[in-house]
Amino acid sequence: MPNVFENALRQLERANQVKKFPEDFLTLLHQPQREVRAHIPVRMDDGTLRVFEGYRVEYNNARGPYKGGIRFHPETDINEVKALAFWMTLKCAVANLPMGGGKGGITVDPKKLSKTELEKLARGWMRAFADILGPRKDVPAPDVNTTPEIMVWMVDEYAKITGDKSGAVITGKPLDKGGSEGRGPATGLGGFYVFDKLRAYYELPEKCAVVVHGFGNVGLNAAESFERAGHKIIGVADSRGAIRKIDGIKVAELIEHKNKTGSVVGFAGSESITHAENIISECDILIPAALENQITAQNASQIKAKFILELANGPITPEADDILFERGIPVVPDILANSGGVTVSTFEWEQNLKGEHWGEKEVLEKLKKIMETEAQNVFTKSQELKTDLRRAAFILALERIQTATEL
Repeated sequence: MPNVFENALRQLERANQVKKFPEDFLTLLHQPQREVRAHIPVRMDDGTLRVFEGYRVEYNNARGPYKGGIRFHPETDINEVKALAFWMTLKCAVANLPMGGGKGGITVDPKKLSKTELEKLARGWMRAFADILGPRKDVPAPDVNTTPEIMVWMVDEYAKITGDKSGAVITGKPLDKGGSEGRGPATGLGGFYVFDKLRAYYELPEKCAVVVHGFGNVGLNAAESFERAGHKIIGVADSRGAIRKIDGIKVAELIEHKNKTGSVVGFAGSESITHAENIISECDILIPAALENQITAQNASQIKAKFILELANGPITPEADDILFERGIPVVPDILANSGGVTVSTFEWEQNLKGEHWGEKEVLEKLKKIMETEAQNVFTKSQELKTDLRRAAFILALERIQTATEL
């Protein structure tokens, strides 16, 4: 599998080919400001001691405190975390948030841990990195396989260590623990707001056929948002398999089925297909919402979607980007499309610092305004520079980071 950090740096170079940035500035962005690894010991339920490897990468804080989630996944490694921290730096800049970029993780399969073991691991991660974290320094959040409950354990551990009771060191908390209204659907819904702003520019139908590749929190909420607007979900994949139903999948019924069975596979009236078949399904909109490197040079020529909305981080390799661009398939890049999550996370951080709690209507109105404004800014930039949306988004972000760096 391609090294995702190398892919991220290649995306940077490709943007620089469209608009040249100062060499010193690019040199600074070729590596994180700090990367920390820690070995986290956990006493397992059977009495044995296991040691897990944890990471925190603080990529760039020119625009504000480092911001980025914590991922628990068996394939998580330092290169993945560096790439995600790099993309977070750009994502916060694209959304014009007062935040820098960071990311954390642990190499672990959390599905193999008991709840007690998982809590020990989460608290251990916080103990390992508490010194470099803080509401004005570095503000983590949930990511793949981490939940609001895990965030509560971490923020509680941070309070024990530091005495800080604001809760602002961690976002993505439950509502009763200082979380923000609207955080659950924010990434998927924010992606829909971006799509809805751009739809007319690309002459897409008013009612689109949509394939969602990944049915965790982000993919699920995206599916709900598209269905609510009258679009038809015809394909869905999760970690265990994929299904197709050309006459449309009722999302609420699929959620109920997955909650009962653990997978979308076997949903009533659907056809079981492979992950590979789901990615290349004929549709108007393809939403990669799983992990990195889902669309590569090997399958990009087979993509039948008219438009791609990246809700996963890094789902398309640079080689695949070129193929899709040549084929005239627009790609809304992750750093724009999925920035709704970090936007509402930043709202949560702001509310915690001020001791406020905003209503859901206010949060979603603020989110919609930001996503629509920045979608328009990226589209306008792409037209000015005659380039694709990814390079346009990178350039917009880089311009904002460069200004902050110079200041």
